[in-house]
Amino acid sequence: MVVPVQAVPQTGPAASPRSRARIIVVGNEKGGSGKSTTTMHIMTGLLLEGGRVAAIDLDAKQRTLTRYLENRKAFMERNGLRLPMPEYVVVPESDRPLKSEAEADEAERLAAAIAGLSPAHDFIIIDCPGSDSHLSRLGHSYADLLITPVNDSFIDVDLLATVDPDTLRVLKPSRYAVMVWEQRKQRFARDRQSVDWVVIRNRLSHLDARNKRNVGHVLKSLEKRIGFRFLPGLSERVIFRELFLSGLTLMDLDRAGGGINMAQAAARQEVRALLLGLNLVTDD
Repeated sequence: MVVPVQAVPQTGPAASPRSRARIIVVGNEKGGSGKSTTTMHIMTGLLLEGGRVAAIDLDAKQRTLTRYLENRKAFMERNGLRLPMPEYVVVPESDRPLKSEAEADEAERLAAAIAGLSPAHDFIIIDCPGSDSHLSRLGHSYADLLITPVNDSFIDVDLLATVDPDTLRVLKPSRYAVMVWEQRKQRFARDRQSVDWVVIRNRLSHLDARNKRNVGHVLKSLEKRIGFRFLPGLSERVIFRELFLSGLTLMDLDRAGGGINMAQAAARQEVRALLLGLNLVTDD
């Protein structure tokens, strides 16, 4: 069962445009971390739990999430199936020539998209581009829950902080961590709401490797310093790459007529554990 949405008080003309939808932002500034795969599995999991879910794709150039959903729609049409599907919109970067006008245009269009989707949905999931842009920063500033997927690698940890290679001591937060801090302040200034920031470790190896332990140690030390909590995400599985073309997730396989094997069943349990860890569903 999805966690009930709490009403959020509005505080003046600069308040957040949402009425009751909980806004989940999936973002980082690095590609290849499983961001769209994570988004699709969280979204489908919430839909199957009875949640009313909408999505906003802010990456109009890559459009990975949009293509994933288009593939899903095409798969259903080809096979005469009905699978849970969110309402979704794309908000592209502005083409206004002046920077100030472009930023104002983007802010207006994103606010309008959120306001339009909020009344009929419990959750709005915003998929941000894997780069630093004004539109991505705007998306981060609306988060109730910010999810940052990282691979189990120091290449991805560098997204969060600079680490001493000899001692593994955290030297300073990264540019992305500083950006998140700034957008959390923007969120609080707008409607006095805080952001729950969760870093999830994707592509976890099943082996107890030294690198795995060291990455875990550094993330643990970073938790309090830059204000996030971290959770296990999705293990490395070839099937995640294969599902994109059909627009499916692990939760769809039996409904799509293919059945599931033991490894896929274990992966579904990972997704369920992730939803619980993110406080999006309960065990009821």
